[in-house]
Amino acid sequence: MIVIPQSYDILVRLDKQNLAVRIENCYSLCHKSESVTSKESTSFFIGRIFKENKSYVAEMAVLTLKIDVDSESLVAQLFSALPKYLHIDKVEKKTLLISGSVRAFRELFLGHGNLKIVKGITQYLGDRHPLFFEDILPSRRLLPQEGVFVEKIPLSEVETFSSDLLAKHRYIAVKFTVNRAVAHEMVRHRPCGFLQESQRYCRYSDSKFGSQVTFIKPLFYEEGSNEYKIWEKAMLEMEKLYTQLLETSTAQAARTVLPNSCKTELIVYANLLQWLHMFKLRTSKGADPSMREVMIPLLDDFKKLFPAVFAHLTVEK
Repeated sequence: MIVIPQSYDILVRLDKQNLAVRIENCYSLCHKSESVTSKESTSFFIGRIFKENKSYVAEMAVLTLKIDVDSESLVAQLFSALPKYLHIDKVEKKTLLISGSVRAFRELFLGHGNLKIVKGITQYLGDRHPLFFEDILPSRRLLPQEGVFVEKIPLSEVETFSSDLLAKHRYIAVKFTVNRAVAHEMVRHRPCGFLQESQRYCRYSDSKFGSQVTFIKPLFYEEGSNEYKIWEKAMLEMEKLYTQLLETSTAQAARTVLPNSCKTELIVYANLLQWLHMFKLRTSKGADPSMREVMIPLLDDFKKLFPAVFAHLTVEK
């Protein structure tokens, strides 16, 4: 078996990739297939995830739009639709800032494609990102909607927003390497997007996974102590049983013996407002110590990256 500490990686490099590549790279984590992604695979991959109804993967790419309209009734029209998973700010009477994932904009059209303002947004996105919309606009091309003017806001401009707008419209992903217990708590934060290494498909006896099960070193026991030795013995036994089951079972069947100490990789993608909420909850004195082990240093890094949003947040020791 392999024993490693918990860790994290703030995926700022994703911000420099186009939306399709970003989505594919994130999804490759689930099956540990990072080595097989390529420029040629991306187009096929995007088409496949929508065909297989895996639209949740499209939560891994977010864009911000500025919408100018010539009538306040169009603003009211959008709000009346109660769109899901979008952050909308009315910055002027006829001007909106809208941030959301590819999935959110697709579902906005699928649910409210009869609205003029939604047609205008989808027409703009469909022209610039046809890969994401060709399956829901296969037989017709939306015409530009008179009175609806859409502009994509670059990330560099988003980062100049005031702190309250920055918190809502700046999204960032973090890849965690943690135990399964910590991951179970993280995925309870509903507004976030998640992709996680899948024990259902990953066979940890195979060479691509190191031919061993990887466990997270327990925070609670000092290495070499009697308690640590008991834990270590239990993990070795679980690995042995898991490997035996794989001889006659699928990975999804054999995983039923794996414990919470198993390593998992998890991408959490959220706006800064949701990260702020997570830090307040998961760095508090009453939080799981294993959760605090990764979230407290992560908060320190977020303070350096986004001081306007996180500098005021303190952690009780």
